[in-house]
Amino acid sequence: MIPGTPSLQSTRLLDQVRERIRYMHYSLSTEKVYLYWVRFFIRWHGRDGQMKHPRTLGAPEVEAFLTMLATERRVSTSTHNQALSALLFLYREVLNLDLPWMDGINRPAAKRRIPSVLTKDEVAGVIAQMDGITALLARLLYGTGMRLMEGMRLRIKDVDFDRYVIIVRDAKGGKDRVVMLPRSLAPTLRVQMFAARAQWEADRQAQRGGVETPHALEQKYPKVGYTWGWFWMFPSPTLSIDPRTGVERRHHLFEERLQRALKKAVALAGICKPVSVHTLRHSFATHLLQAGTDIRTVQELLGHSDVSTTMIYTHVLKVAAGGTTSPLDALSALAG
Repeated sequence: MIPGTPSLQSTRLLDQVRERIRYMHYSLSTEKVYLYWVRFFIRWHGRDGQMKHPRTLGAPEVEAFLTMLATERRVSTSTHNQALSALLFLYREVLNLDLPWMDGINRPAAKRRIPSVLTKDEVAGVIAQMDGITALLARLLYGTGMRLMEGMRLRIKDVDFDRYVIIVRDAKGGKDRVVMLPRSLAPTLRVQMFAARAQWEADRQAQRGGVETPHALEQKYPKVGYTWGWFWMFPSPTLSIDPRTGVERRHHLFEERLQRALKKAVALAGICKPVSVHTLRHSFATHLLQAGTDIRTVQELLGHSDVSTTMIYTHVLKVAAGGTTSPLDALSALAG
């Protein structure tokens, strides 16, 4: 295929998107998602065989694509917003086109839903059906309120067994925060740390590549990825190729391992309500509030920027409490 053809132009554009995402230090998951939507957008408008560059497309084409997602694909509100964010990134950050019509594109309003929450007995029942490293991770996420990837990316240096705290680095919004290290979890987590140490030493003896470090830290400190403090608390048992650098190194444990184990445990525990790994975080917050913890403290532990986000758990408490008497009960009392 000769240079300048549409497919090659599309490939170059995707490379530009990838470079800009990495320049802005977006996560690998965001990179994959944005590239998916930009590629989908270009191919959808080229389905008639005439590939068009996004520079030649405007508000009607963007809105047509988003309408297709809503009406034909019936995507969720969050997926719809995700696609729009990717396209806005393409036009503003990659093509440097801050066009007036961009501000006129409406985002579908996300419906505020009460999250699914497990009772303390249900949490205990689910964890009882798990074992090994997945049980430890489930206990860690429920006991600290960390998100799934925050737990998976935990580094040795960020666990303080002396003060019983964990530092969550570069969390959602690029913020750090401190959460408690449950004392009941400390012995098991120490055993996991010793297992990670054995893996780290084996990697050093085999002269394998160091672990990934954030924000080009290796350029300033070339050997930092080889140090014990930066090693994963939950390392993967196998090596993998870093998609951004092409270096073979040890990544953290694959997140789907916990997701699959939790799904199986929920079924074995006989729980019918919808449960995901994030449900453990919801349950953490709700149980703290039930125990009388101040909502501002819960906000800090969860890493919410606005307390209104944390307030959703007060609605969960109202549902769980069931404190309002039904008028039917009053009729039953009169009949008695």
